[in-house]
Amino acid sequence: MKKKTLPIVFLILSSLFCSAQDQIYSQFYNAPLYLNPALTGQFEGSIRFNALYRNQWTGLASDYSYLHASGDLNFPEIRSGFGLMFNRSSEGTAYLVKNNIAASYAYIIPGDNFTLSFGLQGGITNLKLDWSKLVFGDQIDVNTGYNPGLISGAERPNVDSRFYFDAAAGANLVYGKAMLGLAAHHINHPDESLTGINTKLPIRLSANLGYQIALIPDQYNRDGTYVIPSVVVYKQENITSFSVGAQFKYKGVNVGAWFRKNGLSNGSDAVVFSAIFDIFSKNKNGEKFRVGISHDATTSKLNYANTGGTTELGVSYQKYFPGSGNYGEYNGLRCYDFY
Repeated sequence: MKKKTLPIVFLILSSLFCSAQDQIYSQFYNAPLYLNPALTGQFEGSIRFNALYRNQWTGLASDYSYLHASGDLNFPEIRSGFGLMFNRSSEGTAYLVKNNIAASYAYIIPGDNFTLSFGLQGGITNLKLDWSKLVFGDQIDVNTGYNPGLISGAERPNVDSRFYFDAAAGANLVYGKAMLGLAAHHINHPDESLTGINTKLPIRLSANLGYQIALIPDQYNRDGTYVIPSVVVYKQENITSFSVGAQFKYKGVNVGAWFRKNGLSNGSDAVVFSAIFDIFSKNKNGEKFRVGISHDATTSKLNYANTGGTTELGVSYQKYFPGSGNYGEYNGLRCYDFY
């Protein structure tokens, strides 16, 4: 009886717990608008597209998958960036699905040796739960375990879907070979309750810091060899998580290793390995297509044997519009050069 019911209980609790916290991407650099709205338009080009898929804990029977897609435009002539992003998450046995679409704007201030940007973001989120997938105590037989033929007498809420407005703001500074970003999401504390009890979504704070160390320098940050140590910190209500690591960048290849610590546990949460490949890069118009892959090896009490780890796949494309005269703006001080 215990062996059959405990996994069900664990997955239900996991689903409910995860719904209160935002997903964290290991390839945060492939989801720039999700990390910080101030990164909108922060790239060398006129247009950029990013997509990232995360399949979490593949060894568990339940589904934890996340999708991010974004597109943004860079307008140096008005020192602005405009973007649009879509996020989707599916969590747990109850298929708790969250869809979000948001627009973002960033104002960029260039200097001789710095680039400072401020960003705002706003969008609509839909949260939906499939109550038919939930398992209640009166559907579990003491002899046979869970019986899908038993109809639960538990009273279910009339609402299984909710829409709400969500807002974010951030700032980012590139100074010489260093980059620092700060952002706050859910600053309007939206109510995402499906039970009628007011449940405010806590603010998610994030900070990212990176530094570019040139081993073999290159004037335009394209063909040199670099080591880029970085730190990313997230805090949402009483949950704090941080990742610290470094990437080795050589021409069109970028490999990295990260250590992630989750505030819920005494030890580490995961060790992350990543690789990025530039399939082609045409320097004359800034055209670049990237493919990234990363894998999280779980090191917490859930352990790797049970979870199977987490895999992320990401792609990115950027270029200048034909005839654009903006190539090389902002003295090459762009956030994208840090990854």
